[in-house]
Amino acid sequence: MMSASNVSLCLLACFLSFTVSTEITVKPGDDVTLQCQSPRGAAITLLEWSRPDLETDGYVFFFRDSRSYEHYQHPSFRGRVQLRDPEMKDGDVSVILKNVNINDAGTYECRVLAGSTGRELINTINLKVEDSGDTAGDISAGGHKDEGEKNGGHNDENMQRCFRVIVGLSVTFLLLVL
Repeated sequence: MMSASNVSLCLLACFLSFTVSTEITVKPGDDVTLQCQSPRGAAITLLEWSRPDLETDGYVFFFRDSRSYEHYQHPSFRGRVQLRDPEMKDGDVSVILKNVNINDAGTYECRVLAGSTGRELINTINLKVEDSGDTAGDISAGGHKDEGEKNGGHNDENMQRCFRVIVGLSVTFLLLVL
């Protein structure tokens, strides 16, 4: 049988390793920020932004030992990706993808090696690129013109999932304490 402290540590580990998954919709030609937050105060020794759905090698963005390496990038991303905050203050390892095109649609993953922890998946983003003629921006079709920005790029399903996890962990913790 697990003690209350072991269960608390297990819950804390689950909560800290919880990755965020978001969906963002943009138009071709837009710049988009792919957000990712590593632990505050940790020394970031490696940052990888990748597209697992690409069939070839290469990163969206690769950073190691205090500098980025463009030659490790997939050719379609060279010259179009930069850190939002080059100093990565407060653990902000977000990148800006410039001049988005239809081929940029897909799943993006942010992995960080910080301090003594292993390389960790922090965030997954599903990027959709849609022309303005789509019904996604048509209010009469049930869409919302600024839907991608309205929730900071989060869709309702992901927000609900996050809320359920937080409530579940909170209730479990309260039950253990009582």
